[in-house]
Amino acid sequence: MGKPIRFVGLDVHAATIAVAVAESGRDGEVRSIGTIPNRPESMRKLVRKLGPPETLRVCYEAGPCGYVLYWQLVGLGVPCEVIAPTLIPTKAGDRVKTDRRDAEKLARCYRSGDLTAVWVPDADHEALRDLVRAREAAKQDQLRARNRLGKFLLRHDRRRPGESKAWGAKHMQWLKTVKFEHPAQESTLRDYLGEVEHARERVTRLELAITDAVARAPAAMRAMVSALEALRGVRTLTAVTIVAEVGQLSRFAAAPQLMGYSGLVPSEHSTGGPGHARRGGISKTGNAHLRRVLVEAAWAYRFRPSVSADLRKRQKGLSDEVKAIAWKAQHRLHARYWKLTSGGKPAPKAATAVARELLGFMWAIGNQVERAQLGGSEHVAA
Repeated sequence: MGKPIRFVGLDVHAATIAVAVAESGRDGEVRSIGTIPNRPESMRKLVRKLGPPETLRVCYEAGPCGYVLYWQLVGLGVPCEVIAPTLIPTKAGDRVKTDRRDAEKLARCYRSGDLTAVWVPDADHEALRDLVRAREAAKQDQLRARNRLGKFLLRHDRRRPGESKAWGAKHMQWLKTVKFEHPAQESTLRDYLGEVEHARERVTRLELAITDAVARAPAAMRAMVSALEALRGVRTLTAVTIVAEVGQLSRFAAAPQLMGYSGLVPSEHSTGGPGHARRGGISKTGNAHLRRVLVEAAWAYRFRPSVSADLRKRQKGLSDEVKAIAWKAQHRLHARYWKLTSGGKPAPKAATAVARELLGFMWAIGNQVERAQLGGSEHVAA
């Protein structure tokens, strides 16, 4: 008979880690081990204290400390899982929260199988994801900088020339000619304008870095990015975001599982038997970065199916199977969008529904590409 398994829950913070252990068996003891410094040597001592690595099962919540602790434990030979915080069971009326209690709850729930693990990216995916999210943060900062400058000018009735495009070349040239008589307002304008230009340069720099990172990425990752670009509305930044946030699409057994991961599936409250099903808005319980780029891409399916010169260029060199899935997606999603809008659905809701189905076609393309890389030839239908 093998040695009993110990389930270890870690409540991880920047400086400390609270540790609790749940012994094997339904009624096994759950006890706190105490708090240790969040340092590699402290974790090594803890593992030696708890027993052989093969008898341990460790978990901790995903959070700002990232996956450093996960890779450290894996390197020590200890099985570890990173848990989705929003899916941890919570008792109604429980108003006491401490590090010790959190660690004990993790150990207890982990032993009972009530926790959901998240995907831990490898080094290549994590590096690309950090870069993509940095670019997303830069775009948000750029929007705020533009809004501050635009509202400042509007308060003083300074309006851009009607023929110029907002934040285009003519608009930027006009901004540099705007003057104020009061020195304080002139200083304010120059500061706001400087922030807008700095934000634009930052976004450009990060986008070039993403292009370079994709060119240096492993061949499997580059192939997946290129294949996803076969879809209408999916350019490099969208494809890179999907690959960085999801990883291997084939890790989902079916397309609906991937849709649920994105949070684009409708919420539901159905009780009281048949006839009492009530569905609400999308659950938004999944990856928000993934959800954002999918909805942006979905708006492209308002237009009739066609293959533009740019899309034809992106599809050059791809397999006929991938092109067929992309063409099928155009017909299916275009018809879906107009069926919903003609039936009275608001356009944003129709685009969200299209985004959910678009993810299904991405799943099909991802499986096709990954199977081709393994030497398979079986076709995956959307």
